[in-house]
Amino acid sequence: MSSIIKVDTVQDIDGNNIINENANVITVGDAGDTVAVAGNVVKTNAVQAADAGNIISQSGTTITLGASGDIVEIATGASLVGGGISWQSSIVTAATLTAEAGKGYWIDTSSNVCTVTFPGSASVGDRIILTDYARKWGTNAVTINQNSLNFQGNSSPNPVYDTNGESIDIVYSGSTKGWIPNTDGAVTLETPQNYNADFLVVGGGGGSGASQSGSGSGGGGAGGYRTGSSVSLTGGQVYTVTVGVGGALGAGTSAANDGGQGGSSSISGSGITTITSAGGGGGSAADGGVGLAGGSGGGAGGSPSAPTGQVGGAGNTPSTSPSQGNAGGTVTSGSGYGAGGGGSGGAAPGGGGSPSSGGGGTANSITGASVTYAAGGIAGNQQPGDAGGANTGNGAQGSGQVYAGNTGGSGVVILSVPDADYSSTTTGSPTVATGVSGKTVMTFTGDGSYTA
Repeated sequence: MSSIIKVDTVQDIDGNNIINENANVITVGDAGDTVAVAGNVVKTNAVQAADAGNIISQSGTTITLGASGDIVEIATGASLVGGGISWQSSIVTAATLTAEAGKGYWIDTSSNVCTVTFPGSASVGDRIILTDYARKWGTNAVTINQNSLNFQGNSSPNPVYDTNGESIDIVYSGSTKGWIPNTDGAVTLETPQNYNADFLVVGGGGGSGASQSGSGSGGGGAGGYRTGSSVSLTGGQVYTVTVGVGGALGAGTSAANDGGQGGSSSISGSGITTITSAGGGGGSAADGGVGLAGGSGGGAGGSPSAPTGQVGGAGNTPSTSPSQGNAGGTVTSGSGYGAGGGGSGGAAPGGGGSPSSGGGGTANSITGASVTYAAGGIAGNQQPGDAGGANTGNGAQGSGQVYAGNTGGSGVVILSVPDADYSSTTTGSPTVATGVSGKTVMTFTGDGSYTA
């Protein structure tokens, strides 16, 4: 036999409500009371506030804290275990840090740079915060070691943060994009990307020597010639361009005044092996002298008293692979005007004979039009001869009879990058042409730089 007691209100001995029902609302306790549950389990799918908004609710296996539009706060001094960010109490001053997901770090780089190694594996939603504790990142930067995971969709190079006062909040988005800064105080891609650029580097052509009556001087050697499409540029890096001057002329009519060597041209910068094309060797003055070595060698000088056998200067000096140039021409004629022509920066060496032509140079279409660069200078033959052309790297023509030599042509450096990667940041006022088969072409006729 069972009994049922039905009441709307249960009161304590003092007449205060313990349990009260009004319509469909059941109230436990009275105003000012503390309701404690000791040793029991209270089961519910929702805990609501007085305005009926959910404080905690469960649907299936999903538990929601707060309702739409609510602000959920954690009391000062409290720690959230198993979620959110756990700020580390110690200040990081070491040069290395192994970071863990779910943690925030204060990083003080007052004394040194710091490399932060991220986890080797991560789950979507994993989060790491790094903060410039001493506002010194601009002096000593923080580098993130990605540890095989992508950062902003890229596997390399490691991102560098170098702005004073930065705070970086980084979340893992999955394997495709990897770690993505939620906030980082920067507007640029922090992971600069490498891309290949085409290049042409031609050194300054060699000058030709002075001539004497009855003999001719050797032609100047062409500047070294190097080209390719495999130089890897990194965004944000500055690449310095040097353009070699043409070699000086052999002055007067003295047999001692050989033509001068041209200046070297180069591209240099962080992360690349410097590309240098040496200046062309000077042509020998008339009197049976030997041509000078260089990117391409200068031609030998003619002489009635020593008509044959004088050799041109060595090319590809210093040695590069593939070769940047060829040897100058050797005197092969019995005539005093049988000087050697300058070597070229292409496939052909300088000629020898009475008189001899220089090496033919090499055509290149990096600018969108075929242009021949780095031709060796013709040997002297009873004429004053001509200087090498500006920004061609051509060797100067030799002279004959009683004439001074000629100056070599200045060099040139050309960079070609994909249009999408061109930064528009240069110095030295290069000529810039866009849309050349989808590439931007920078032609440097003097020293300058390019920021990738």
